[in-house]
Amino acid sequence: MRNRFIVLVLSAGLFIWGVFSVQKNPIDAIPDLSENQVIVFTEWMGRSPQLIEDQVTYPLVTNLQGIPKIKYVRGSSMFGMSFIYVIFEDDVDVYWARERVMERISTISKTLPEGVAPQLGPDGTGVGHVLWYTLDAPDMDLGEQRAIQDWYVKFALQNVPGVSEIASFGGFQKQYQISIDPNKLLYYKLSVPQVIAAVRSNNNESGGRKFEMSDMGYIIKTSGYLKSLEEISNIPVKNQNGTPIKVSDIATVQMTGETRLGIFDQDGKGERAGGIVVMRYGENAAEVIDKVKAKMKEVSKGLPKGVKFDIVYDRGELIKESVDSIKNTLIEEMIVVSLIVFVFLFHWRSALSIIIQIPITIAASFILLNAFDISSNIMSLTGIALAIGVIVDNGIIMSENAYKHLTERYELWEKDQNKTTTS
Repeated sequence: MRNRFIVLVLSAGLFIWGVFSVQKNPIDAIPDLSENQVIVFTEWMGRSPQLIEDQVTYPLVTNLQGIPKIKYVRGSSMFGMSFIYVIFEDDVDVYWARERVMERISTISKTLPEGVAPQLGPDGTGVGHVLWYTLDAPDMDLGEQRAIQDWYVKFALQNVPGVSEIASFGGFQKQYQISIDPNKLLYYKLSVPQVIAAVRSNNNESGGRKFEMSDMGYIIKTSGYLKSLEEISNIPVKNQNGTPIKVSDIATVQMTGETRLGIFDQDGKGERAGGIVVMRYGENAAEVIDKVKAKMKEVSKGLPKGVKFDIVYDRGELIKESVDSIKNTLIEEMIVVSLIVFVFLFHWRSALSIIIQIPITIAASFILLNAFDISSNIMSLTGIALAIGVIVDNGIIMSENAYKHLTERYELWEKDQNKTTTS
C-alpha cells in the first residue's frame, strides 16, 4: 500500500510479458506424453520374422544399447520389417539423440546382411499426426492417384516449415514385375540370382569421355535405363550355344502394383490414396496445420482437372474447439465471480481489485508454461480454468481481511472521537 506505483508498474509489466508468452506458447489439443525416442526402421522384404529377429533386430538392439543417456532399447520384428525404439532420458535433446544413433548405425551396418540398410524414422512424436487427407479423384484409377501423391503432392507439402514427413497411404505403387517360371528356369539351367544380376547390369548408365571436334566439345555416354516392358523382356540372361536366353523366355514381365497388406476405404464409398502430415518435434500444431492448408491451396492449382483434396482428420478443428471452450469458460467464470463479489461486498472498487487479478494471473501462468516447455492443451488450459476459483478466493480473503481491519480501526476512531467530544 505504501508503494502503489511500483506494484502497479510491476503488475502491468507482468501482464504484458504474459500476453507475449500467450502468443509464443505452442497450441495443441492433446498433451504430448510420449517418450523421448528415436525409431530405427529396417526393411528386408520377403524374410520371415524369425530371420529378421536373428540377423537384423538382435544385432541392432545389442549395439545400440551402448549409446550414452539411454534408458532402454526395444525391438520388434515382423514379416520383412524391423523396428527399434531407442528411449533416451527426458532431458536429452532429440536431435543430439538422433546424431548418436546415426553414428552407431554407421558402424553396425557392416555386420548386417547384404542389401539391408537401417534408417531413422521421422523426427516426430507419438501425437505428431496432425492432418490426414485423401485425393478426391473419381475419374482416376488408384495407381494414378498414388503417383500424384508420391511425385507431386508429397514433395510440395514436405517443404512446409514444421512438417517432418508426409506419409503416403492407399492406392497402388506402380512397378515393373518379373514373374519367373521355375520350370523354365530349371530347363535353361539358370538361377534367380543370375536373372537379378542380368536385370541390374542392363539398368544403368555408363560415362564416357569428352572430346573436341571442330572447336566443339562432345560428351560420350551410354544410356541403359529401362523404360518399357519390352526392354525388360529383351534383356539377355545367358548365351547357350550362340542363342541368347532372354527374360521373356523364362518369365512374364508386367506393369502392376506393389503387394499390399491392406486398403484404405473412405466412408464405404471405395478406395482412395492420400497422406498423413507428421509434425516435427516441438512445433506449434496450430501454426503447422494452417501453413499446410495454405500450401494445399497452392498445390491444388497444379492437380489434374477434377482432383481435389479431402481432409478426413484435422486436429486444428479440435484445437480451435478446445481453446474456444476454455475461453468461454474463463469469460463465464469472470462474469459470475464479478457478480458474486459485487453482491456480497456491494463495493465496486473491491470487486474490481479482485477481478483484475484474474487476467494478470492467467497471463503470468503462460510465462511458466513456456519456461517448462508445456503447450497450451486441454490439460493445461483446464488446470488454469480450475485455478480461477483459487485466485478469486485469495482476493476475497484479502478484501475481507482488509474490511475487518478497517472496521476495527474505524471503531477505535469512533471511540476516540466520542471521547474527544465528551471531554
